[in-house]
Amino acid sequence: MLQFSRNIFKIFLGLILGVGIWSGMTTMALQPALAVPTEVTHVINRLSFGPSPGDLQHIQAVGIDGYIQEQLSPEQYPPELQRQLRQYPTLSLTSMQLERQYGVRRPGSGKLNPQELKQRRRRSRIPLHEASEVRLIRAISSPNQLEEVMVNFWFNHFNVSAQKGRTGLWVGSYEQEAIRPYVFGSFRDLLGATAKHPAMLFYLDNWQNTAPNSAGARGRFKGLNENYARELLELHTMGVKGGYSQADVVSAAKILTGWGFPRGRQRLRAQQVFYFDARRHDNSRKTFLGRPIRGQGLAEGEELLNILATHPATAQHISYKLAQYFVADTPPQALVDRLAQRFLATDGNIQAVLATLFESPEFRDPQYCGQKFKTPYEYLLSMARAAGRPSVQPRLVMGALRQFSMPLYACSTPQGYANTESAWLNPDATLRRISLATAFARGYGRQRIPVQSNQLEQTLGDRFSAQTQAVINSSPQRLRAALMLGSPEMMYR
Repeated sequence: MLQFSRNIFKIFLGLILGVGIWSGMTTMALQPALAVPTEVTHVINRLSFGPSPGDLQHIQAVGIDGYIQEQLSPEQYPPELQRQLRQYPTLSLTSMQLERQYGVRRPGSGKLNPQELKQRRRRSRIPLHEASEVRLIRAISSPNQLEEVMVNFWFNHFNVSAQKGRTGLWVGSYEQEAIRPYVFGSFRDLLGATAKHPAMLFYLDNWQNTAPNSAGARGRFKGLNENYARELLELHTMGVKGGYSQADVVSAAKILTGWGFPRGRQRLRAQQVFYFDARRHDNSRKTFLGRPIRGQGLAEGEELLNILATHPATAQHISYKLAQYFVADTPPQALVDRLAQRFLATDGNIQAVLATLFESPEFRDPQYCGQKFKTPYEYLLSMARAAGRPSVQPRLVMGALRQFSMPLYACSTPQGYANTESAWLNPDATLRRISLATAFARGYGRQRIPVQSNQLEQTLGDRFSAQTQAVINSSPQRLRAALMLGSPEMMYR
């Protein structure tokens, strides 16, 4: 598919050079690119959203292994980034606080007139707006790039969509409370945090999951809802080929009856975002994956998550997805097996599994370098980082993501966005990227500061093929940044 991108690039080249020649622009000598070993470029493109000014020099100074250790053990944000994040007040609020301050139907608010309802709805969009800006600011500016990569990875794995009702109010706190603290920690802790967060409980309907003949079965809480239980097994843990049956899905749904969040009068005094309603729980004896599960209320759900987090099928499923993201669309099975063994041996220690992955010969195999096609999200972030634009306007990035059919926090399906080439590489999308690269290079937004090609060349290093580099060198100076940002090599990591 790289040849396909090169063909599109040639069309782009003809168009942009035609404009350049017609405008009477002259060619100028380009400064020599920073000579960077291929492995350095490969590592930074896989462990980050692409190099920003000075990153390649830093890796060469500390060494590849030193850089990997830095990224696996992130430090505090620099003061400037901390100050920037403090401008977003909703970032520090819990899910319950968000509902009380920004919810449309707040606890104890009574009936609203049309004008009040309109104002409440407008205000209820603030948490999502701030969460989106904060995500992009961190992804572009944070030196802890692997942390940001893993936030994106795990959020996508445990996807919730802001397009579904109250999930939009909670999506920022979901990332802040249930994803970020655990990206390098225990998979079991991550699984439990997502399972109990109101964003997930609402998105996959488990907050309505009720034993049909229980004391709390009334109104919308009349019976079993298998939505979360099914995705818990199929997407979050064992995988579609994990060996479970429909009977196991039903058993999991029964085990998770009563798992929800405070509602009604409970919302007025609740401090915790998770609530177990014993009146709606199925206390019967169940069998899950051949194991007996006795009725014991909330503890049943914890036992279920323990079983799933330590299951060999879960180890395989998670290891495959990690290898697919960091190595190849179809990762080597031998690598997946070793990662799965490490997952089981460390009780799902994510940091340990990642360390094993980054130390593997498969990860550093030259045949995989520059072969992962960037998603629209990754491509936009890599352009902003390469151009040294930490102040790029998040609203413009969010608008571009919508145009590329990858709106932030708005993947409507539980499986999240694909990270494979076949999902994103097509003629229309590639031409859109090239058009965006041209606009970005010229400078867009309020400041309209063009990207400097000499600085960009130093930031990216000598990553371009001889063919692409020859085109860049023979092109007018004002076009070179656009050619770099719209090149086939820039679209792969």
